Amino acid sequence: MSESVPLPPLVFTPLLKRIRWGGRRLGTVLGKSIGDESDYAESWEIANQAEHDSVVAAGPLRGITLSELMVAGGESLLGRQCQLSQFPLLIKFLDANDWLSLQVHPDDMLAREYGAQERGKTECWVILQADPGARICCGLRRGVTSAELRRGLESVSSGGDRGELEGLLHMYEVRAGDCVFVPAGTVHALGRGILLAEIQQQSNQTFRLYDWGWVGTDGKPRPIHVADSLHCTNFERGPVNPVVPVELCDQEHSFEELVRCEYFVVRRHESLHAFSLTSDDRFRILMTLSGSGLVQTSTGDEQLLRGGTVLLPACCGRIRIQPRERLQILEISCP
Repeated sequence: MSESVPLPPLVFTPLLKRIRWGGRRLGTVLGKSIGDESDYAESWEIANQAEHDSVVAAGPLRGITLSELMVAGGESLLGRQCQLSQFPLLIKFLDANDWLSLQVHPDDMLAREYGAQERGKTECWVILQADPGARICCGLRRGVTSAELRRGLESVSSGGDRGELEGLLHMYEVRAGDCVFVPAGTVHALGRGILLAEIQQQSNQTFRLYDWGWVGTDGKPRPIHVADSLHCTNFERGPVNPVVPVELCDQEHSFEELVRCEYFVVRRHESLHAFSLTSDDRFRILMTLSGSGLVQTSTGDEQLLRGGTVLLPACCGRIRIQPRERLQILEISCP
């Protein structure tokens, strides 16, 4: 592959993860090719890590890894972010059929302290489906201290009532369409009955505070990292509620900006009619949440199918979205 050859829109083979809290909706709702098991938890749509490196699924670049694209076509792929040696975002779909661990991620500075190169883990969730009563934890009740959280964790780990710990957490019901922004340092957990899209920094650095009593196939609980978790938690943040979308419009349509932070920008578009996206020398990622259509660019076209993810390299130039029916997509970029 030559760096001088313009890159077309890219679709990667999903990396499917089976974890005890998973379900079947990655297949039944989003169309992923899953087996007969009932624990499909994550579909890594775009990843650039040593053990999890996305591979182009089809076309003339089929079989090429994202790492190889970064080396050979960095400027065509990243545009103004071409100085990066690793793709900056990790893109997933998650099916939470049970509670995930109560956890926290370090920020960039603390990630370096733990030897995780330069990236912490700020993320956001866009809820696609939520069963009635489905809940999440995001943040702590206002005023909760490190000492109080430690006591709550010690109590529940020694067989005490979960109520003491849950009384310290900001827990609430979510519904389809909600977007929750989870900055690094926020204590959080996904509850059962939720299907979502996840956008995050390219990092796996996670510290677990509590695992709801689950044990592995070997009968042993997973490691808990209380000291590290407390060290990484931002106790000033308090409760974290769903974002209030910012309504924006251009000459063709209106759309919502869900998140704008130093790591990513997430916009949600829903339309029956064709519209264009800004081309400004940066890559874009499109996640199709519902409906179907076509994305047309100066370097090629690609199908937009529910549950699919398309990476539009910076060199794609003009971007035109042609819905076949009512289409809802997330547009993800770096600021």
